[in-house]
Amino acid sequence: MSKPKKVALLTAGGLAPCLNSAIGSLIERYNEIDPSIDIICYRSGYKGLLLGDSYKVDAEMREKAGLLQKFGGSVIGNSRVKLTNVADCVKRGLVKEGEDPQKVAADQLIKDGVDVLHTIGGDDTNTAAADLAAFLADNDYGLTVIGLPKTVDNDVFPIKQSLGAWTAAEQGANYFKNVVAENNSNPRMLIVHEVMGRSCGWLTAATAAEYRKILDSCEWLPSLGLSRASYEVHGIFIPEMGFDIAAEAKRLRKIMDEVDCVNIFVSEGAGVETIVAEMEAKGQDVPRDAFGHVKLDAVNPGAWFGEQFAEMIGAEKTLIQKSGYYARASAANAEDIRLIKSCADLAVECAMRGEAGVIGHDDDQNFVLRAIEFPRIKGGKPFDIDAPWFVDTLAALGQAKGKKIETSH
Repeated sequence: MSKPKKVALLTAGGLAPCLNSAIGSLIERYNEIDPSIDIICYRSGYKGLLLGDSYKVDAEMREKAGLLQKFGGSVIGNSRVKLTNVADCVKRGLVKEGEDPQKVAADQLIKDGVDVLHTIGGDDTNTAAADLAAFLADNDYGLTVIGLPKTVDNDVFPIKQSLGAWTAAEQGANYFKNVVAENNSNPRMLIVHEVMGRSCGWLTAATAAEYRKILDSCEWLPSLGLSRASYEVHGIFIPEMGFDIAAEAKRLRKIMDEVDCVNIFVSEGAGVETIVAEMEAKGQDVPRDAFGHVKLDAVNPGAWFGEQFAEMIGAEKTLIQKSGYYARASAANAEDIRLIKSCADLAVECAMRGEAGVIGHDDDQNFVLRAIEFPRIKGGKPFDIDAPWFVDTLAALGQAKGKKIETSH
């Protein structure tokens, strides 16, 4: 393949602290490699692609693309669109009845003269990109799709580290640093910190670990009531780790009796199957998105955990706080920016030689940074609860690492 004449960028799915950084890094790298290559951006992800809604990255944007490193979110906009969910695309007015969204997208790319499409998103975005790439190849469109892995959940097979996840953990810890002070606003206070993570507990575990680093750096004055024990993480509940709710309540009640508060970190995906079953048993509708995922705001796992534990540990007041939107909309930190730039640089190199795939450190190939084949990309990668740093965290909390979820009591 000859060098591309025009490339397109789109971001999709939920936000993560890497989108603007990735956009800026790609623009800057293309400028460094070959400023003659045109760059366009599709507004609001696959929605913009289907509707042909795009704009050109002009000279001023190229010159000042580095500014994006300082801001969270995505300046070109996101949306959740599944190209293979034809009914949803028709319902939302993105395609007409009888049209194939993949063909509409492919035809739009050809109409816009795009040689390379960069998708920046999580497992849903990149599986959609994989479907589109396969469609393009099967129909001889001669266009290269290159993905960058964005997700705060850090749950994409076979990628070692997703862009933005480190920052999300750091920001979630900073968020809780203030929230935890509510522990002395009322006697016997239960604080539930709900962290993002649909099916993977990595972010919850990493956020707890980052928060405990903050505690490590503090000086305490127990004689005046300023004790680490009341600021500590007292329990971590994630989808991969089972727990006996009665045993945990007994352990947490002892902590409540000793320090007058309990602080727990809960993954938004923990206990969802049980909550959904309870809702359906009551005849309640369970809202789902275009990808079939349960809308977690509707089932409210943090509140469920609060209700389960409050009476059992003798809490007088329960506070549920969610750090997700605070953390995911942050600008990338220095550690993530280094990862993002290395991935963006390789993405441009791959674009120049027409190599498709999702850029990441490949779990199955000695963690080499490469363009991972689209058919190997999928979501739902579980967090390894045997990771030494997490084992050490649980040991410090005195919490058992269960293997089977037990939610009845």
